[in-house]
Amino acid sequence: MGGSTRNPGVLQRDDSPSQSPYQRLSQRMLDISGDRGVLKDVIREGAGELVTPDASVLVKYSGYLEHMDKPFDSNCFRKTPRLMKLGEDITLWGMELGLLSMRRGELARFLFKPTYAYGTLGCPPLIPPNTTVLFEIELLDFLDSAESDKFCALSAEQQSQFPLQKVLKVAATEREFGNYLFRQNRFYDAKVRYKRALLLLHRRTAPPEEQHLVETAKLLVFLNLSFTYLKLERPTMALRYGEQALIIDRKNAKALFRCGQACLLMTEYQKARDFLVRAQREQPFNHDINNELKKLASYYRDYMDKEREMCHRMFAPGDNGSTVGEN
Repeated sequence: MGGSTRNPGVLQRDDSPSQSPYQRLSQRMLDISGDRGVLKDVIREGAGELVTPDASVLVKYSGYLEHMDKPFDSNCFRKTPRLMKLGEDITLWGMELGLLSMRRGELARFLFKPTYAYGTLGCPPLIPPNTTVLFEIELLDFLDSAESDKFCALSAEQQSQFPLQKVLKVAATEREFGNYLFRQNRFYDAKVRYKRALLLLHRRTAPPEEQHLVETAKLLVFLNLSFTYLKLERPTMALRYGEQALIIDRKNAKALFRCGQACLLMTEYQKARDFLVRAQREQPFNHDINNELKKLASYYRDYMDKEREMCHRMFAPGDNGSTVGEN
């Protein structure tokens, strides 16, 4: 949203001093509610499909009162906006209607009359009674969770009646949710979504000519789970899912890298080296892989130094001239 914190309605100028800024602004806005309760002005066009009912949306927004220069509510200063579900997390009727008229990447300005905003009572002390408010909203992305939630609630037998493309679509949606949660550092929640996707794919038997589609989808989820378990500091599980990915694609550099990282955390240095060298063979100039090999070499040197020191202590002569542990 450009980082603006000034009320765009206040900045408008007109030769009709009898009209308020919001009244002037409303004259060139589109009525999307049918009763001029929600008015819209597109600042930047979006692309793709419209937001679907019950979707979860990722938005930046700022809300303004008339004649006030700074927003009374905004999430533009958050580093990572929160994913919000229509009908649950979004309480303003006007905002929900506005979002349903938007596409990914769109930036728009809305006027919400009191009926579609804070009503006759307002929201003391910030919002006076019967107040029209202006919102600038940028739709960063949205995920259609309704279709996924309904499908996942079905039994395995019911799910099997649907075409493969439906299963792949729902699994992809679950994985996208997992990716979003991962980016929010909500690793446990991300794991749950990835496992839901994997369960759908495991349940499905596909004809031989379409099995590669299922395997490709599984590979992505295995890689996601391996990385997530590394973040959860559970290297054994990270290794397990990395090896599952390698069954599908034995030369997959990401899977080899994740397995190497897991083994390094488990102090299984030889196995870590084997995986990382194989990963390097696939991607010789990969910065992360090469750095991990350097880290491994450093850890291994420290490990061997400690082993030598321990051996020295065990077999060094005691004060009486005998070796430690000698009767």
